[in-house]
Amino acid sequence: MTPSPARRRHLASSPFQPDPEPEIEQFECGDLVSHDSYGMGRVVGAEAEAVTVDFRTKTVRITSPFSKMAKL
Repeated sequence: MTPSPARRRHLASSPFQPDPEPEIEQFECGDLVSHDSYGMGRVVGAEAEAVTVDFRTKTVRITSPFSKMAKL
């Protein structure tokens, strides 16, 4: 996995709008989710910076940002 490039600083004199802040999706216990690597699962634990998801074959703690996971 390659690291994401660093965000560029927006200058006040720039004629372009700054890039919007990425919105991090919030998950709650009981939510059905789909993960690119693990497949479908159910959130069994939610913390401020991570969620624990039961994918039936294994339970995985996934940290924020949840770029490979989407709520169904």
